[in-house]
Amino acid sequence: MAMAQGQAARATREAVPPVSRVAIIGGGISGLAAAKQMAAYDPVVFEATPSVGGVWKHCVYRTTRLQTPRPDYEFSDYSWKNRDDPSFPTHTEIVDYLEGYADEFDLWRYISFGSKVVDIKFLGGAEAGFTELWSGTGKDPLRGKPMWEVGIVTGDSNTVQYYKFEFVVMCTGKYGDVPRMPVFPPGKGPEVFKGTVMHSLDYCKLSEEETVELMRGKKAVVVGYKKSAIDLANECAQANQGEGGQACTMLVRTLHWVVPSYSIWGLPFSMFYSTRLSQLFYERPNQGFFRSLLCRLMSPLRAGVSKFIESYLSWKLPLGRYGLTPDHPFVEDYASCQMAILPEGFFDMADRGLVRFKRASAGWCFSENGVVLDDGTKVEADLVFLATGFEGKDKLREVLPKPFRDLVVGKSSMMPLYRGTVHPLIPNMAFVGFVESVSNLHTSELRCRWLSGLLEGRFELPSVKAMMGHVAGEADAMRRTTRFYRRHCISTYSIHDSDGMCADLGSATLRKANWIAELFAPYNNKDYKEQ
Repeated sequence: MAMAQGQAARATREAVPPVSRVAIIGGGISGLAAAKQMAAYDPVVFEATPSVGGVWKHCVYRTTRLQTPRPDYEFSDYSWKNRDDPSFPTHTEIVDYLEGYADEFDLWRYISFGSKVVDIKFLGGAEAGFTELWSGTGKDPLRGKPMWEVGIVTGDSNTVQYYKFEFVVMCTGKYGDVPRMPVFPPGKGPEVFKGTVMHSLDYCKLSEEETVELMRGKKAVVVGYKKSAIDLANECAQANQGEGGQACTMLVRTLHWVVPSYSIWGLPFSMFYSTRLSQLFYERPNQGFFRSLLCRLMSPLRAGVSKFIESYLSWKLPLGRYGLTPDHPFVEDYASCQMAILPEGFFDMADRGLVRFKRASAGWCFSENGVVLDDGTKVEADLVFLATGFEGKDKLREVLPKPFRDLVVGKSSMMPLYRGTVHPLIPNMAFVGFVESVSNLHTSELRCRWLSGLLEGRFELPSVKAMMGHVAGEADAMRRTTRFYRRHCISTYSIHDSDGMCADLGSATLRKANWIAELFAPYNNKDYKEQ
């Protein structure tokens, strides 16, 4: 009986009207947040898979955990049931949490599962995207006129069904679906290798038994040194413990700082980057002369904070012993959202010889029996895993029509999104989940609230020229902060970013109870709970 009631409560959308107001593409974190904020428009959520959760459901390893503490990764109006648990949530816990969120706000009724978007057509005319104001007026985009036609295939059918919408929210995300594959000269690619080559995306599809069977007793090479590569190498080491086990070799092209926990010399990590006072000293987009001067004067303090954290990491972790100490400041990784939290016991595996590290700064290629580094070093392998990331923007290019598909990436290699949401030259469409921060969930939720305000007509957007200037200012701020500026990451100015959206909505920008808390207490999603 209880199971039947649960299934009834999760009844999903059975039919899609030929014409609707809002389409949301993707049922991950951003898609669910968008559905909740735009419930007044009875949105249609197209999800290609049979479940919600996005990458947390379909693009994780069995040991993958969140890199953020629970209180920093929750919706403002829906708490974790065990939010005081200090452990990082597993991917199954995250999916359960998202399903609970959908239960709480009755979001299932908007979702059409098994509906893959394969085509999007623009109905607004050739010049509609190139006006002085976004979407012609810069406000009130819902005017009763369909602007997009979305093509869907369901199940095993090859028939494309088209549905019209006034507004489309793209929540397809940056990860999963389209793997980033390294390119090699002829005769030096995977075709010459006698073993197995697998991208991490394909590895995610295997069961625990299949992964252990694949890796046990095999010489494996993992290409990469970010979170997915470290987790994969850790699973490989676990599978090879005991008699007959083989070492896993990580090919490290670019070093990044790794962190064992959110505590630095006994101090909470949030005090260094997540308070209003701490973010005061970092570059922010489009800042004036006096703020630029302050940032320049505070540069020794910023460097001191970074070195303080680096000193702890170098003491706590055997980075020097394995040649894994980066030559750039910690803040550059933090500012580009490339800091990775280590799985528990990772360097213990390295100390036992189950994980090895090879620098491949100048590149590498395949050979018949493994891989060869550009310095001539040969590494034998039976398996080569490519933890080389994803081409999330290619997912957009595949479905967007011309000329909009050519506008997805700007000169800075980032998506030129005003408030991280609206492309100034693409009318009646928004993009959520393409900006990174310490808490991508908070970043997406607040953007969905801002977008809802835009649809309600609560504010007017600046001119297209002004928005493009703002976007360029964000790219410039990133370029001045980190050499890895091609990622749209707001970690060092996230509070300022939130202030801008709150101001647009007419909400308070100062969210704390008093000025002491305002300066010294870390900000998180609960500070942005709607009253």
